[in-house]
Amino acid sequence: MTDADAVVVGAGPNGLAAAVTLARAGLRVQVFERGDTIGGGARTAELTVPGFRHDVCSAVHPMALASRFFREFQLARRVELRHPAVAYGHPLDGGAAGLAYRDLDRTVDGLGRDGRAYRRLFEPLVAHADAVAEFTGSNLLGVPRDPVTAARFGLRALEQGSPLWNARFAEQVAPAMLAGVAAHAILPLPGLAPAGVALSLGTYAHARGWPIPVGGSQSIVDALADDLLAHGGTITTNAEITDLRELPRARAVLFDVTPKALVAIVGERMPRRYARALQAFRYGNAVAKVDFALSGPVPWANPELRAAGTVHVGGTRAEIARAERDVARGRHAEAPYVLVSQPSIVDDTRAPAGRHVLWAYTHVPRGSDLDQREAITRQIERFAPGFRDLVLGASSRTALDVERYDPNYVLGDIASGAPTIGQLLRRPVLSTDPWRTPVGGVYLASASTPPGPGVTGLNGWYAARSALRHEFGVRARPNLSLD
Repeated sequence: MTDADAVVVGAGPNGLAAAVTLARAGLRVQVFERGDTIGGGARTAELTVPGFRHDVCSAVHPMALASRFFREFQLARRVELRHPAVAYGHPLDGGAAGLAYRDLDRTVDGLGRDGRAYRRLFEPLVAHADAVAEFTGSNLLGVPRDPVTAARFGLRALEQGSPLWNARFAEQVAPAMLAGVAAHAILPLPGLAPAGVALSLGTYAHARGWPIPVGGSQSIVDALADDLLAHGGTITTNAEITDLRELPRARAVLFDVTPKALVAIVGERMPRRYARALQAFRYGNAVAKVDFALSGPVPWANPELRAAGTVHVGGTRAEIARAERDVARGRHAEAPYVLVSQPSIVDDTRAPAGRHVLWAYTHVPRGSDLDQREAITRQIERFAPGFRDLVLGASSRTALDVERYDPNYVLGDIASGAPTIGQLLRRPVLSTDPWRTPVGGVYLASASTPPGPGVTGLNGWYAARSALRHEFGVRARPNLSLD
């Protein structure tokens, strides 16, 4: 192998974001990917029936317009991002549903007596959505640029993360909507970290929307790869790296892998104390996923849900909290929380005319080998009678299957490490520069670093900027724009 200025291991969104940043700084960059295709958690493929294209992991992208990296990369000019009429919806028994629009006023109008309380919760955050994205999309040990917005966010998280989470509400719909978004964290409810997830994702829904990329999540990855190649970088697939010595000589090596994998790859070159810290990094609970090919749109009891890009299925706030507590205790929930995406309502490239794809996962204990197709189908059918009759084909993955697809998802943990408050501060170690390791020239650039999980590109961007400073003396941020 020829020498490079910088090497990146892993061609997921974070690895490619790091590679693009380094290449834009004028470096010779080589990327190595263990799979036969690039993308990691942002791939799109035919999984069920020919002609139906499914997102293998991530499907909806709240951070596509909020991430500072993607804004500087001008992702919205490179990829067509379409906004469903409803960012996310939340069905309840009897046909009621909460509908989160990009328009906060319209959302509030649909919440009855709880509309004013919901507005007071979100309005100050939506008005300063960029500050929320800056605060939550960085190392939490840093000083926020907008301390007032950070304080408002923190006070609301304390409320929604405590037993007082229902105090401001009188009805069922608004609390259920918040619980549905909080449950993205795969942590017990209520809790401070899930509350932060609910507030940040809810803010983006009302301020910028939760867009869906035309052609699937693969479109985002392809845009990153195209930019890397245009600036002299190379990508080698089917190249699993198990030892640091397998790589070409380079001044900087960035790993889009978990702390567990980094210890194994670097081996004895890693100081023991740092290795112990990485080995103590905790992985969270998991997901089991089912992709459906459908003969028509989902027959939601509330027809307005047909316009929602994302649907949180699980019933009331109390029901969702019960399901998430079961998972935290190592049990499969009887009535599980199910996260559903309907990308083909805005993207007709995903399925033949009149047909639809449906993306769904539920939370399970880490390492689960139980197929959840029936549990997911039953829960969707609860709010969409007749759903079963539309299924033309399905592809189901257990938590262990999810790990087999991508080793970064340890035992099915798609967050690459439990996103608790402790581990958001210590991800994977307590440091103002957690991307840099004590091994010379070696950096960690995965979702196991700040700001944590999600298709943001930020983890790789921060790691690359740290490598540019320390290994190449480059302090200016490379220009990532198309201009």
